[in-house]
Amino acid sequence: MNNTRILTLGRSGQMAQALAAMAAGRSDIEMVCLGRPDIDLAQPESLLRAIHRHQPDIIINAAAYTNVDGAETETSLAQEANATAPRQLAVLAAEAGCPLIHLSTDCVFDGTLPRAYRPDDATHPLGAYGRSKLAGEDGVREELDRHLIVRISWIFSVFGSNFVTKMLELAQTRETLRVVSDQHGCPTYAPDLAGGLIEMALAALQPGFQDWGTYHLAGDESVSRHHMAVAVIEESLRAGGAGADVLPISTQEFGAPAQRPLNARIDSTRTEQVFGVRIEAWRENLQRCVRQLVTGETRT
Repeated sequence: MNNTRILTLGRSGQMAQALAAMAAGRSDIEMVCLGRPDIDLAQPESLLRAIHRHQPDIIINAAAYTNVDGAETETSLAQEANATAPRQLAVLAAEAGCPLIHLSTDCVFDGTLPRAYRPDDATHPLGAYGRSKLAGEDGVREELDRHLIVRISWIFSVFGSNFVTKMLELAQTRETLRVVSDQHGCPTYAPDLAGGLIEMALAALQPGFQDWGTYHLAGDESVSRHHMAVAVIEESLRAGGAGADVLPISTQEFGAPAQRPLNARIDSTRTEQVFGVRIEAWRENLQRCVRQLVTGETRT
């Protein structure tokens, strides 16, 4: 039986790196991760060449503009990467007869619900980043029937830049960290998420699969940003790294350029029901992640 060929768009981001690492340990997966200069989301011909060259069974789009605050001023860049490019990718995937997994975000919601958001809840992004990602979702839905839009949340890992790496970096030079306590979400370990996405891809390629649509995939425990920051610093100290006092503040006090949903919790129940995929144990993975970052142990 031939291996499943997955083409992942994105190479340097933490999800692309996590997907590559997870696939490397599997004998049933052939994964190619492409970024610049091999592909450019602003140049559809480069995407077309990649699809024709690698003949994937399925595509995972992990490439995006992810600077939430930067999107407020670099709106056109965010729109091009997060909205225009996914639509064009969906057009090309449809022409090639190839299904697509497109990664989206909890930022398509406004955070006003008192519970975790389900895939069919109404969207209402608060900032330019969320609007660009929602436009990308719409483009994929309109151009390609065989799609899985997977919204993800609060990703952390040893790869790339994320909340955990930022807290550790700040602790190197500051005695006190001020972290918002009124934003709640679902911390998600990127390698676990990558494993779940691969399982979803394999399931979607099974004969007769019809459960295309929008899904959520995130850790099964919700915490505040402040709570997570405290956990990061505690693990850093245990590993012999830097420490700092972590003070709770409100989102309003913090004053970030972009408005974020206070409730960023997303409900992954449908994903577990359809694909049997569930992500948990973020605290154990946080311990592993922080230790690797502090001590420089081999990344896994």
